[in-house]
Amino acid sequence: MGKDGDWTGPAPRDSGEPGYARPPLPATTYYSSDGIAIPYGQRWGEDGPAPDSYSVVSHPERFEGLHDVARALIDHLAAAYDAGVDTSPATAADLLRQPGGVVHSVRVTPRAAGAAPLTFVLTDHPAVIVHAGVLHDFVFPVCSCDACDETAETVAARLELLVLGVAAGGYSERYPVGGRRRWFGYALMAPDGSASESGQGDPGPVPADRLRSGKARLKQVPDGWAPWPSGRP
Repeated sequence: MGKDGDWTGPAPRDSGEPGYARPPLPATTYYSSDGIAIPYGQRWGEDGPAPDSYSVVSHPERFEGLHDVARALIDHLAAAYDAGVDTSPATAADLLRQPGGVVHSVRVTPRAAGAAPLTFVLTDHPAVIVHAGVLHDFVFPVCSCDACDETAETVAARLELLVLGVAAGGYSERYPVGGRRRWFGYALMAPDGSASESGQGDPGPVPADRLRSGKARLKQVPDGWAPWPSGRP
């Protein structure tokens, strides 16, 4: 994956335009087993993470606020765009790989043929997985181990970048990529152009029929997915 710039969240909008605001995230101090406060997000110095921190996940509950962020994003999409919302548990099957501990799933489908749908799957890890378009699942957080030292704030910003970027038409997918390797790839741009990311890799154990149908669908959007249509009259 490649990144260009850091995106901390959407800029304020004009008062007459439906906008998204991140819900408050819990301001909780977490402690180690010896009673020392853990400064998540700045635990490690120049020497990097402690070797044994890669196998430890302490206080995964610090990501519980991501469920509220996901619900706020779903509400924003439903209010700001012409899109249908399906809350059926069956929507979790949109994911390429099925996780355990699914709590809730929602598919939001823009009413425009060339725009990418988004499916949100909330798990009890806690985590949020978003299926974007046809061939990509994005996991938030990617890793909750102590070495990665993620915070709810940084993960929420990446979740917002994906969802708002897709709705703004800043998302594209490719398959196959890499000749004989037949990887798939994506590119994403923040709505304000301040940040971007891209990645490619082996799709792994994805059913062949999904790869075939995904490839056919992406041929219909060779220049990337279109912006979602506005829900305002």
